[in-house]
Amino acid sequence: MIILSDSIIGALKVVAAVSVFFVWVVRYENIKKEFANYSFPRWFRDLVGILKISFTVMLQSGNDQIVLIGSFGIVGLMIGAVGTHLKVKNPITKMLPALSMLFIGLLILVHTIN
Repeated sequence: MIILSDSIIGALKVVAAVSVFFVWVVRYENIKKEFANYSFPRWFRDLVGILKISFTVMLQSGNDQIVLIGSFGIVGLMIGAVGTHLKVKNPITKMLPALSMLFIGLLILVHTIN
């Protein structure tokens, strides 16, 4: 098994946080349209946004237990996102951001557990 360095994991944590901030704050109008297209209620969209932002903030902690909660949370949300993309039969290109974030979350999770 490949063990990633702490600096690579640190960079992935920053990438996750910046990505979530960009999508859920800067491009929030796109999120509103996307969730409406999937017929999800506004409260669900807002809950997902709050959780994503919270979990990526947790990734920045120096406490491994908090990082584990954050990485488990990101992984869980991204499994749900990929499942939604599959359910509505989106092309793989629309799934790539969720798949990438799922992979990042898994890398952080495995690294933190070890």
